[in-house]
Amino acid sequence: MTDTDTAVPKQPETASLPLPDQGYVRLTDRILVRVSGPGTDKFLQGQFSQHLEEVTADRALRAAASSPKGRAYCLTRLARDGDSVILDLPAALAEQTLGQLRKYLMLFRGTTMETLDDGVIWGILGQETARAAVDRDISGLRAPGDALGIDSGLLIRVESDDRGIERYELWQTSGNQPVFRAASQLSLADWHATEIAAGVPALDEAGWEAFVPQMLNLQHLGGIHFKKGCYTGQEVIARMHFLGQLKKSLFRFRSSGDVTPGADVKKGDRTVGTVVNRVPFSDGSVELLAVIRHDAADQALSVEGNNLTALPLPYAVPEREQGGDQESSAG
Repeated sequence: MTDTDTAVPKQPETASLPLPDQGYVRLTDRILVRVSGPGTDKFLQGQFSQHLEEVTADRALRAAASSPKGRAYCLTRLARDGDSVILDLPAALAEQTLGQLRKYLMLFRGTTMETLDDGVIWGILGQETARAAVDRDISGLRAPGDALGIDSGLLIRVESDDRGIERYELWQTSGNQPVFRAASQLSLADWHATEIAAGVPALDEAGWEAFVPQMLNLQHLGGIHFKKGCYTGQEVIARMHFLGQLKKSLFRFRSSGDVTPGADVKKGDRTVGTVVNRVPFSDGSVELLAVIRHDAADQALSVEGNNLTALPLPYAVPEREQGGDQESSAG
């Protein structure tokens, strides 16, 4: 056996310390999907938590698709592209997510949902890096979800991280790779670290249908429209909102050692939450987002033997102040 025949375990990519405040990275862990045809809006309106009337040429908004029990299996963003709507999916869950959605798509004759084989998503840190990449005035992109159509696709402003660094995504549907000029290339882990610092959750296999969207703070990321009417899972989601039944939500932590998505968060021997997503840093520490019971969030918590240190989110979660010691039936 030669050296090249010996499999060497790949080391996990780590985020830089300190995190860069400008740069770009191709988000190879996500894909783009186009929904087209006469039933596009009705199909998406019946499955996603976002109101399709709010998704316009200059507004690309977050949304969740959930099971009939209100458990999210898809976190995405919906963007207009002419008469079509484009959404993004994690590559690792794309096949099963599309399979779930196609059960409902069958009701809409002439409407299609296809992966964009040439579609690319770029993550961009810093306004100047984004402006140079599209060679356009982007000063009009003032809030998360603001979008600008360009020849090769769409530039979307996404949530700033906890440092206030402006972040963008370039959804490229055609054309050559954008020119980033003197900007530095980031790692995927760098981008994931800014996502966690922005309080943006990401689902993997462990998180599939594990959480009601509000537990993931999606309402504070503009991803739930509570007055849009009926869609799959809406009854549970609306009841949790209007009756004040949310007893868990997304918190951000630092750990001195690595943790596993889906792992239990413990207060002593008691399970009080679940890790959603995490990223390791170059110094061996880890930052993570976890869904935690509100009545346990200010206690000493640990995951897989690692103590957790609470970190702030860059947005308010007022439901935490509403209290309540009892778990809701949806929790």
